[in-house]
Amino acid sequence: MTKWLPALFGLLGLGLLIGLVAHSGSAEILALLTTAGWGLLWLIPFHILPIALDAEGWRVLLRYRDRTGTATLPFLWWIASVREAVGRLLPVGGVGGEVVGIRLTLRRVADGPAVTASVVMETLLTIVNVYLFVATGLFLVLALDGGSLAGSLLAGLAATLPVPVLLYWLLRHGALFARIERAVVGMLGEQSRVAALFGDAGRLDVELRALFARPRALLLSLLWQLAGMVLGAFEVWLALRLLGQPISPIAAIALEALGLSIRHFAFFVPAGLGVQEAGFVLFGHLLGVPADASLALSLAKRVRELGYGIPALLSWQWAETRRALSRG
Repeated sequence: MTKWLPALFGLLGLGLLIGLVAHSGSAEILALLTTAGWGLLWLIPFHILPIALDAEGWRVLLRYRDRTGTATLPFLWWIASVREAVGRLLPVGGVGGEVVGIRLTLRRVADGPAVTASVVMETLLTIVNVYLFVATGLFLVLALDGGSLAGSLLAGLAATLPVPVLLYWLLRHGALFARIERAVVGMLGEQSRVAALFGDAGRLDVELRALFARPRALLLSLLWQLAGMVLGAFEVWLALRLLGQPISPIAAIALEALGLSIRHFAFFVPAGLGVQEAGFVLFGHLLGVPADASLALSLAKRVRELGYGIPALLSWQWAETRRALSRG
């Protein structure tokens, strides 16, 4: 049953997208995209910069176990690109990209628990940054006279804060992975393939506690990630400018933050299909962006995802093929 849920959510999202395009006028959206022209393709190479900042935040977490410095920034940037492409373009669920990232990183840092801990911690910091970035976006919308809806969304965001706080406590004090390992072994037995995945669960908890004991590294990683999110708002600013709907940099940051929140909180919808578009229409309206321009912006971002993500996926498959051939 669960394997059909992504397909179901994807179909519902596609239906929502088609409905939004039909309501706003496909001819108007196409006219906007035609007006922007080939300039929108500049969004593809620009995306290298936010991913590089995010990769640097990851490198900060991994550095204390990567004594020889083999996990260089270009190497982690490539893996971060693959992780994003897997998570956004393939039907693998919310953690598929992270699993692939761990597998690829182990080629240079042969310490499974340390690598896994760095990815888990980076994911936790991403959740924290999403909250910070979205809260900033909502405050900016309120400052730009966004009305009561932004205030209601801010209250809703605050209401969900116990979730990341509980996750932090479990990772910091709860020996979470050792508990999961014991539960899996108790249900399936020590010889099960699922139980084998938690062979170093105790060590993983130790590595996570070691990262929590390095607050300077956590803060640096958090700031690198946040810088990448803010820089990503330039994509919104440039795209809307090319689409003939220029907005201020502050409004672009607000729209990017709120659009990012939709993608993260609707992770169960493959590629955020339809949900991302609905979010841009809703939040764009608060910032004075017409619905057709908001939809054109979302479609431009999807073109960027394909233009950036497909080469990343191909490079991953090429690397896997080379590795398989080298092993005979």
